[in-house]
Amino acid sequence: MSYFDNIRTFIRVYELGSMSAAARDQRISPAVASARISQLEAHLDVRLFQRTTRSLTPTEQGQLFYEGACGVLEAVESAEASIGDVTDNPRGTLYIAAPLGVGRRLIAPHTPEFTAQYPLVDVRLRLSDRNIDLTAEGLDISFFLGRPADSNLRIRKIADCQRVLCASPAYIESHGHPKTGAEIERGQHNCLNLRYPGAAEFQWELETSDGPQKFNVRGRIECDDGDVLTDWALAGAGIALKPVFEIAEHLRSGALVPVVEETPPLPVQMACLYTHRRHQDPKARLFMEFMIERIESAIRATEQT
Repeated sequence: MSYFDNIRTFIRVYELGSMSAAARDQRISPAVASARISQLEAHLDVRLFQRTTRSLTPTEQGQLFYEGACGVLEAVESAEASIGDVTDNPRGTLYIAAPLGVGRRLIAPHTPEFTAQYPLVDVRLRLSDRNIDLTAEGLDISFFLGRPADSNLRIRKIADCQRVLCASPAYIESHGHPKTGAEIERGQHNCLNLRYPGAAEFQWELETSDGPQKFNVRGRIECDDGDVLTDWALAGAGIALKPVFEIAEHLRSGALVPVVEETPPLPVQMACLYTHRRHQDPKARLFMEFMIERIESAIRATEQT
C-alpha cells in the first residue's frame, strides 16, 4: 500500500471518528482501512488511536501527527496541481457535494463529459439534501441552494432560481386552490416539507404586498429527499415548495399546478462553496467553471418554458 494512501486514510479516520465511516468515505473496506492505520502505526512506532469496541479516540501522538499529516498531504496535492496547471492536463481526485435535485438534474448528467475532457481527474459526487460541512467531510466543492451558514469559505453565486408552490389537480379539486400564504398558515392545507437533522421549523418566505414575509407551515408528512416531496405532490398528498428547474416537466404537462399565486415564493440562490486553496487547484477551478456554465444554461431553459 502507498504511504500516502495510509496518510489519507488516517486523516479521514481522525476527522470522521470512525474506521467504518472513513472506509465508506474512501470506497475501501473497513479491513483495508484498519490495515492502513496499523501499517502507519508500525512505521511510526506509535499508537495513533485508542480503540475499544465502542469508540476510537486519537492519542496525543495521533493529534500531533494529524496536524503534520494535513500539511504533508496539502503540499503533495499542491505539487500535483501545479504540474497539472503547467501541462494543462490536471490530475487527481475531486470530492463534490450537491443537493439531490441539483446533483441529479444539473451536475451528474455532465460529469462524464468533464471526466472525458480531463481523463486524469476522478470525480466523487455525493448527493444529499442535508447540510454539508465541506471542511469536516473533506470536500473540494459543495453546491447548495439557499443561504449557507456563516463560515470563512468562499462563495461563488451561480443563479437566482425561481421557485413555485405547487400541487396536483387532484389535490386542488379535493382541498381547494389557495391564493395566499395566509391560507396556508391557517392550517387549511397539508404542506410537504423537507426535513433533515438539525433543520429549523418550517417557514416559507413569500412575496406579499407589504414585502417578503415568512409564513409558518405545517404538514403531516415530511422527508429528507426533495424528489420524494415531488412524488408526493404528484400523488395528490399536498403542496410542495420547489425550484422550477426541478419540476419544469410536470408544470408543462399540467401534472403539477402553481398555487398561492398572489404571494409567490422568493427565488432561492444557487451557489457553490470552496476554500481559497481549492480555488487555486486547477482541477477544482475547471470543474466549477465547467459546471456553472451548464447549470446557468439549464436553469435559463427551464425558467423560460
